[in-house]
Amino acid sequence: MPKRSTPDEQGHRRLRTEHLRLDSEHLEREVLFDIYLPPSIEHPGAVSLLLINDGQDLPVMRFRDILSRLYDEDGMDPLLCIGIHAGHARKQEYGTAGTPDYKQRGSRAGLYTRFVFEELLPFVRAHTGAHHFRDKSFCGFSLGGLMALDIVWNHPHEFRNVGVFSGSLWWRTRALDDGYDEDRDRIMHARIREGAHHPWLRFFFQTGLLDEKEDRNNNGIIDSIDDTLDLIKELKRLGYSDGDDIRYLELADGRHDVPTWGRAFPDFLEWAFKKGG
Repeated sequence: MPKRSTPDEQGHRRLRTEHLRLDSEHLEREVLFDIYLPPSIEHPGAVSLLLINDGQDLPVMRFRDILSRLYDEDGMDPLLCIGIHAGHARKQEYGTAGTPDYKQRGSRAGLYTRFVFEELLPFVRAHTGAHHFRDKSFCGFSLGGLMALDIVWNHPHEFRNVGVFSGSLWWRTRALDDGYDEDRDRIMHARIREGAHHPWLRFFFQTGLLDEKEDRNNNGIIDSIDDTLDLIKELKRLGYSDGDDIRYLELADGRHDVPTWGRAFPDFLEWAFKKGG
């Protein structure tokens, strides 16, 4: 059964956060998550929903301040945000559903997907009274970004936008020293290559030049950027285009850390949920 804690105002007059717990049968653990409620909702169908993996990092990046500033600038439509905290088995629960990587990580990604659809979303609808949303989006950081993309790609009729910050798009079925082939072994790239074009889906990707130092093909471009650009190429082959369909943000001083993702988050929110968009 879900457990409810006291709303935390923290000096914000317009935004309210609820810290909640939900006992998940699929994940066999208690899942913590935070609900960031918009200042006002004229009617439930007018609010968009954003699910966020690694929600435990949102307070570190001062996510409430980011939302407050965008609302104060009157630049964003009502948005209900759910920050889902990762558990101790993060490297098993995040990944690509049904296909673990070469070290068998991500073995519970399918169960995490079921948790989102069969446990979390029904609870959110019942708890907030918002039984219908204007649209739904998903985002995440690093491995959580890969998980968000996998869920959206595999359930395109459920979502509108996906945000991938420093995504673990290297996720592969074969080790580098075991005959690794980029065209064959990168799991998410293969899924998109074999998928279909859904014209309503929109994709946001962020990388940083300081994300990492690895350059497995020695082309002078770090892997995180290479993998992201290659995945964008796969999307374009299916018919998606730069601009409205795909937004790519590369930060020259961007690192693989929460402060960088916090700086990039407003760009994603404005792109995905701009008022009247």
